[in-house]
Amino acid sequence: MSAAAPSVAPAMADPAAIRVQQVSRDFAAGGQVLRVLHGIDLEVRSGELTYLVGESGSGKTTLISIIAGILYPTEGEVEVFGTDLYSLTDRKLVEFRLSTIGFIFQQYNLIPTIDAASNAAVPLIAGGTPRAEATERAQAMLERLGIGDQGAKLPSQLSGGQQQRVAIARALVHEPRLVVCDEPTAALDARSGRTVMSLLREVAVKPDRSVIIVTHDNRIFDLADRILVMEDGRITHDGTTVPSHEA
Repeated sequence: MSAAAPSVAPAMADPAAIRVQQVSRDFAAGGQVLRVLHGIDLEVRSGELTYLVGESGSGKTTLISIIAGILYPTEGEVEVFGTDLYSLTDRKLVEFRLSTIGFIFQQYNLIPTIDAASNAAVPLIAGGTPRAEATERAQAMLERLGIGDQGAKLPSQLSGGQQQRVAIARALVHEPRLVVCDEPTAALDARSGRTVMSLLREVAVKPDRSVIIVTHDNRIFDLADRILVMEDGRITHDGTTVPSHEA
């Protein structure tokens, strides 16, 4: 009688949502080359709400744009849930962003000629969801963000805070595994800001998801699992609180 084959434990899922390895980024300015990121190494775990804080010009927005597949690094590699972003073709990168990443821009970037619900539905429609279903799901997300009664209005008819919430709905409506945010509460009052952060935390705490947020808003620092501080294109602090000089 042959011996039974040894049991093999199932492989554990990789908990890393983001891996950044030796990422640098240069920009040309006035005939010179300016390096704004210097060999960044970073790993962000799944189920984690991570803040990225620092002074203006420290490289925060550049870093999250690279993580989100919007801006190519000059050097280095970026993996999102095991996919090497910048080894993909341009078409595959766009497809990956549409299916996996939600980005909340500081400037909203809403389409001015369509209403709020249609703006929020854009990622679903781009991914092939029928328009009626996409709009219904977008309207439900606007309801969760407290602006369900604004769905039929054009962006120009909304306040800055309302436009911000439409942009947040657009980033979350297709249930992306990674949400990347640039100042998501900047245009919001304290109550609306906490509502938005509660929704983002609901996304982040799932074991196969993650949220990374650039913020200066000290009203929400207590909600983070992890806080990274950037200075001059480098990460100088990694902890659960903000150093006193940054708060």
